[in-house]
Amino acid sequence: MVEKEERLLVEDFTAFSTGAFPYDPDHSAMGEYHFYPEKGFKGIWFDPIADWSYKGPSWIVTSPCLDGNHLMEQTRLVDTEKAMAIPTLRAGSLDWTDYTLTVNFRPMIGTGIAGVLFRYTTSLMHYGLFVSTDRMELVRVYKKDRKILATAPIELDTDKFHTLSVTVERNAISCSYDGKLLIEAEDSSYQKGCIALSAAIPTQYNTVEVHTSEKVAEEIAATENSKRRKSLELESRLPRPELWKTYDLKDFGAGRQIRFGHLTGTDELFFVMAQNQRRVFKDRYPFISCMTAVSFKTGEVLWQIGEPRDNDDIIELTTDLPFQVYDINNDGIDEVIAVWDFKIRILDGRTGKILSEAPSPELTAPPETVTGLEFGRYAFTRLNVDAIRIVNVTGKDRPSDILIKDRYSRIWVYDSSLNLIWTFSKYNTGHFPYSLDIDGDGKDEIYACYNMIDHDGSLMWSLPFENDHTDEIIIGKMNPDKPPRIAIVSGWEGFMLLDLDGNILVKDVNGHGQRISVGNYMPDREGLEICTTTYWGNNGIIYMHDCDGNELWAHEMRCNGNIITPVNWDGSGQDLILMNGSVGMIDGYGNHAVGLPDDGHPTLCAEVLDITGDNRDEIILWDRKRMYVYTPSGKTITKNGEIYDPIKYPIYNASNYRGEYSFPRWKKI
Repeated sequence: MVEKEERLLVEDFTAFSTGAFPYDPDHSAMGEYHFYPEKGFKGIWFDPIADWSYKGPSWIVTSPCLDGNHLMEQTRLVDTEKAMAIPTLRAGSLDWTDYTLTVNFRPMIGTGIAGVLFRYTTSLMHYGLFVSTDRMELVRVYKKDRKILATAPIELDTDKFHTLSVTVERNAISCSYDGKLLIEAEDSSYQKGCIALSAAIPTQYNTVEVHTSEKVAEEIAATENSKRRKSLELESRLPRPELWKTYDLKDFGAGRQIRFGHLTGTDELFFVMAQNQRRVFKDRYPFISCMTAVSFKTGEVLWQIGEPRDNDDIIELTTDLPFQVYDINNDGIDEVIAVWDFKIRILDGRTGKILSEAPSPELTAPPETVTGLEFGRYAFTRLNVDAIRIVNVTGKDRPSDILIKDRYSRIWVYDSSLNLIWTFSKYNTGHFPYSLDIDGDGKDEIYACYNMIDHDGSLMWSLPFENDHTDEIIIGKMNPDKPPRIAIVSGWEGFMLLDLDGNILVKDVNGHGQRISVGNYMPDREGLEICTTTYWGNNGIIYMHDCDGNELWAHEMRCNGNIITPVNWDGSGQDLILMNGSVGMIDGYGNHAVGLPDDGHPTLCAEVLDITGDNRDEIILWDRKRMYVYTPSGKTITKNGEIYDPIKYPIYNASNYRGEYSFPRWKKI
């Protein structure tokens, strides 16, 4: 007796209106750390590829025969040898195991590949079945490795639709073309995953169907139900997010250009928001146009300098702005260190009045020696500062030196009186250098991009790369039995773990490495875990690694803006991971842990900070007009008269490009 079949997916695209499948028209870096969803109806589908080299949509819904029949069409021509990723549109459940996928499709030219992906975990981990002019090929993709498992000759007629079908049952893979079985293969690499459409040439997809047996459908449903129950149980055990306060940002709101500090020298915590205007080219030369200091306690504006602007242009910025909040003169009151109008300024935290200032560096280096210089020439006589970091290269009792940088090439370090100490340049600075006393001499070394710089500005060592740049950096003791390590994500150079002498211990090119965090995400494992994300090309892949950099799991998020920040939510010593204001938090095993209330809160920007002083973190969400702060319900957990007080990144070194960490620490109550 033939076993009854169950439909897992049936799609003919009639639910879609003709037009572009939702996409980011700017193809910008906003989604690196803003939740910036594409607008429009997506149905069951999701596009996991982000490509700045192409400004139009990858996928469009068409009705070319004017008969009301809708097609999903991949509309780009992609060079598979050079492209960062092939256009892909995924659907279905990652828990699907054995099934048959059938598509009716029409490649509109034969000089390229078109087909389907199956047992898909991420856009970098799956099987693919593709056709081209004269052959069909079965491939296995694992990150950079693309292995052809089998091929078969075919005849492709680009004037008509063809049927492509693949059946997976345990390790067996069977592939058919126009009803003829052409490939049978065995491979055990992937045992489950969803499906996707994928093509490097213009290709029309008419219908998509996925079937499985009744028995397998029941097993899949049981697995999915078990996961849902586990997430519900986890969420029920953890504190609920309770709305603590909301704030009206009026006309001074901004994107992720925010700093925190004690501007009046008391326990009262303030936030400072900076708006910007842009000059010359895109977001390469932004400058601060307005700063507003606001009390978390009262919501009242303490001071404001500059003229606020009430339009969306001020949030559409994909760089840092040069300002920090820190008690640079050690008088017990935080100052604001900022640059605008080509001057480095130190402001009184209480009033915003200028205490001291100095001109930004004059640009004298030959332009051809400057990495990433737009148009190959200077736009200004003086430096338009890209970012600021507070460091300690002079060996004081506390940090009091000021590091500034241009976008990608050079670093300058000043003392607290704004006297220049030294400069450095070698290939690239990356986005936000890291500072730490590595050799124990009481003075910070600076790690920038691929270079370790001594406290006097001399080069200690460099990594052997001159491709892309380092986006985020963390240095610390991840494995309790081993010395501190340097963990970095460096774009297309991927994720790396280094020792303090610059030896590469782990290098995994797992997509465009964008963000990194370290925390006690999996308390049942030794040491701390390292979480990374991708952006550009194969977008939104979250990787979890153990304390030695070994990959534990990978999961592709169906959204951007994943900041992967560690969150001390209940005080137990286990860190959760904040994705964004829409998804909420996951745990270190990839389970959804805490959602945020369906109360209309903003989702554009998210940050983590202990505002209430109970040693647990609050979640701060905001957009241009509103800010919501959520606090965990109940009381923090205590153990043996101690409270969890993890070491976090100091708030006086804020950046959209800093790797976040939470190093465990308990203290007596």
